[in-house]
Amino acid sequence: MLLRTRFAPSPTGLLHVGNAYSALQCQAWAEQQHADLILRIEDIDHTRCRAEFATAMLDDLRWLGFDWQGEICYQSRRLQLYRNAIGRLREMGVIYPCFCTRKQIAAEVARMASAPHAEDAVAAYPGLCRRLTAAEQQQRMQQQPFAWRLDAAKAMQAAGEGLIWREASGEMHPVMVDDDLVIGRKDIGVSYHLAVVVDDAAQAITHIIRGADLAASTAVQRLLQQLLGLPEPIYIHHPLLLDGGGERLAKRNHATTLSSLRRMGVQASALRAFLRTDSPPCWPFEGAAADASEAAILRMLGASGDDLP
Repeated sequence: MLLRTRFAPSPTGLLHVGNAYSALQCQAWAEQQHADLILRIEDIDHTRCRAEFATAMLDDLRWLGFDWQGEICYQSRRLQLYRNAIGRLREMGVIYPCFCTRKQIAAEVARMASAPHAEDAVAAYPGLCRRLTAAEQQQRMQQQPFAWRLDAAKAMQAAGEGLIWREASGEMHPVMVDDDLVIGRKDIGVSYHLAVVVDDAAQAITHIIRGADLAASTAVQRLLQQLLGLPEPIYIHHPLLLDGGGERLAKRNHATTLSSLRRMGVQASALRAFLRTDSPPCWPFEGAAADASEAAILRMLGASGDDLP
């Protein structure tokens, strides 16, 4: 059996060292398992993704020494596949159009929280549009923008009992989805959850290696795989690279971006050596590339004019 994994960044900003750690985790696993490693650019969100960030990502990954097989997959070129998947879910009756705004949802949640027995209101989405009749749905779909929401109760019933997702360690987790999550967004037509399961199946991904922060997404993605009749991958959720304060790194921290490290003269080989570990080290530099932080980074990782872009 050919093993395949993927690294799938989203071009909403510049790659930072946390992204680099995840990329190298994928690459190390692929090397150890003699597996294919695919690069996917998850750029479906045209409201946030930018072409210049995608270009910068490729430059940074090549500088880092990250290698992949085959052509790069761009989600923005695969929108019809996602529409087809939404059509299948609609035929199954496990999604419904939602016309609610965030303000309406917040107001309903606040109302429910102040009502008697509020402890029984456990769903994040209060189900306002789930109650519409088919005729009401059709009429409003012709007049208003809408999202597609998963009817969690119907979807779980359709998937059958005993649904689980598996970790590479052998641990099995029961799939429990009780919130009517958005599967097709109003603005971009599809959600992250749906796009990734369609692409993972199309690219024959056998193992998904990603940060622990995405473990919470696994249940709904496994549910969608089951509903759409897609293969079940194995999951590996690695720890996150944290800063000196114990917080996960963010793209807003300019000092952590690969492009800023390159400009400082940091050696790619030194950064790889620092990051290629089973347990992520602490990245103890904070602030927006302050002189003190830059000096400390150079002392720790070294610099070489040969590595400058």
